[in-house]
Amino acid sequence: MSISFNESVQGQEVKNPFSEPYKTPFQVPPFEAIRPEHFMPAFGQGMKKQQDEITEICAQETAPDFENTILALEESGELLKKVASVFFNLSSANTNPEIEAISKEIAPELSRHSDDIYLNEALFRRVKSVNDRLPELGLTPEQARLMEKAYKAFVRSGANLDAGHQLRMREINKELSVLTVRFGQNLLAETNSFELIADQESQLSGLPDSLKSAAAQAAKDAGEDGKWKFSLHNPSVMPFLQYADDRQLREKIYVAYTNRCNHNNEFDNNEIVVQIAALRAEKAALLGYQSHAAYVLEESMAKTTNQVYDLLDSLWKAALPVAKNEASEMQLLMDKNGKNEKLQAFDWFYYADKVRMDKYNYNAEELKPYFKLENVRDGIFTVAQKLYGLTFTEITEIPKYHEDVTAYEVKEADGTLTGILYMDFFTRNSKRGGAWMTSYRRQKRKDGQRIAPVISIVCNYAKPVDNEPALLTPDEVETLFHEFGHALHGLLSDVTFETLSGTSVPRDFVELPSQIMEHWAFEPEMLKSYARHYQTGEIIPVTLVDKMKKASKFNQGFATVEYLAASLLDMSYHTLQAGTTVQPVLFEKQKMEGLGLISQISPRYRSSYFQHVFSGGYSAGYYSYIWSEVLDCDAFAAFGEAGDIFDAHTAKSFRKNILEKGATDEPMALYESFRGRKPDPKYLLENRGLSQALSGS
Repeated sequence: MSISFNESVQGQEVKNPFSEPYKTPFQVPPFEAIRPEHFMPAFGQGMKKQQDEITEICAQETAPDFENTILALEESGELLKKVASVFFNLSSANTNPEIEAISKEIAPELSRHSDDIYLNEALFRRVKSVNDRLPELGLTPEQARLMEKAYKAFVRSGANLDAGHQLRMREINKELSVLTVRFGQNLLAETNSFELIADQESQLSGLPDSLKSAAAQAAKDAGEDGKWKFSLHNPSVMPFLQYADDRQLREKIYVAYTNRCNHNNEFDNNEIVVQIAALRAEKAALLGYQSHAAYVLEESMAKTTNQVYDLLDSLWKAALPVAKNEASEMQLLMDKNGKNEKLQAFDWFYYADKVRMDKYNYNAEELKPYFKLENVRDGIFTVAQKLYGLTFTEITEIPKYHEDVTAYEVKEADGTLTGILYMDFFTRNSKRGGAWMTSYRRQKRKDGQRIAPVISIVCNYAKPVDNEPALLTPDEVETLFHEFGHALHGLLSDVTFETLSGTSVPRDFVELPSQIMEHWAFEPEMLKSYARHYQTGEIIPVTLVDKMKKASKFNQGFATVEYLAASLLDMSYHTLQAGTTVQPVLFEKQKMEGLGLISQISPRYRSSYFQHVFSGGYSAGYYSYIWSEVLDCDAFAAFGEAGDIFDAHTAKSFRKNILEKGATDEPMALYESFRGRKPDPKYLLENRGLSQALSGS
């Protein structure tokens, strides 16, 4: 039964959990009390309340100033933000059919509500009036930054367009809001719909015991006791491709993985890709931009498409020859083994592992016993303590949205509350793929007091079975350090305005705090503190660490090329001119052939499942990871130059100039405040082992 906001039912008032301040520890959302039927009434009330607040701002007879217009706008919509933060996090991390239905229903309503604000002529006049008098207002730097962002938000939303073009803008925004939701829902459904059932033990040849146990449990849960079930979720498909001796099964699961939402069925995303790309190009043209990429990049560190292409093209030239050499090494091994087969894309992970083993005597499975999930978690807490003095204490008596979630109270060295951290590690069908950081409450200041943020890390690790602990691969360890870096960016934010807090920075800057954390993961000093054998307690042997370090540069040609291919595919879609229509499969094929991508490598994400750019907010921004890698490699070098990976002075500078500042200044200005200069890309090339390839030596 659907109820309205705090409706009386059978003589009793039924409280909507969003209708009053949370009466929970640390004022976190009361997850156990929130049901799907609460969302639509709360969304409706939240939109109505914010619209009333906007009306009050516009109706004022006093002249516009920062407090009565910009600050009032910033503080509007509190209820709506509260509802949206819970809903959209659950729709990603713990969805269900009711939430998916609400997503489709609410998307166009929220789009309309946003347009009603940013296309409000009276409101824009007030905002513009304040902006035009900016030099004479005597604002603080942070107030001026908020003013600048507010004004730009109106202009970039179409406030300067005439009535006819504003109407078309509304239509485009509405369509995009629905299409992007559909794209993500289709991908989750398609990923969940595939299963590879093995009914003979011989089909499991080469697979590690941990994967076989997980597959047996998955089959049992699916009513296929005595068999083994593999899925397209990363903890299943990726190790299968790496270790399975059965080439036909590797091909089957790889083809399924790389053709998700490309089957001309109810979950096909190709037409959605066409529509999204076309609508984005049209919207950019309406606003006077050459392309959607030009529109997006204006607010990035890169600023222009040329800057992005210059970086991607230079790295492509360095990485592609390395990838070709890697392919040749694998083919030689195949020939040596007398297979009489040609290397294919579905062979790459398998033979890369064989060559790595042959060259370095390195097998990532050897390391997993030393990377018990709980130990790795404690390891990232140790990094935060050594760098920033933070402590993490688990809280058991606190609302959680799923039984797998754990929560921590984060404090400064002096005991001051920093924030709350949720951690949600294991894959499930109700969770979209990948790993991410998000927030249920962003940091800000109110009446001079710091409002502590509520941050969440979401991953997709295989859930342990048979009373065994969760053991991570080195890649999964790196992922946890990465997302924890994002979490620190949110937790340590110390700004006045929510709009400028934490991770509210350009895409090509937001990955700096996350990617720099990865550098600590496998430092010998760190490994001694957390990498202990889950059975014996033995610290990871130096010999294993040395092998891992030596092998880390191997296959970097592949890793770089598959990433760059996806980045360039993203840019190709989003530099299309308005009115251009493409066929995704053909368009992608032509672009990859034009780049010279070898057939044994696919882009990391193909068009029909490229969630980052068609559903996840990274359109014309997937390049951000490697742009930020230039920054993070250079930034970590500062610790090396100081002679200590936990150097207190360097850590304090990074915290004060980067992590606490949010979007209160231009990213490069923040970076130069920390480093004293612009970043040097040589450290990225060294980190990836591409220096020689780029120099031609």
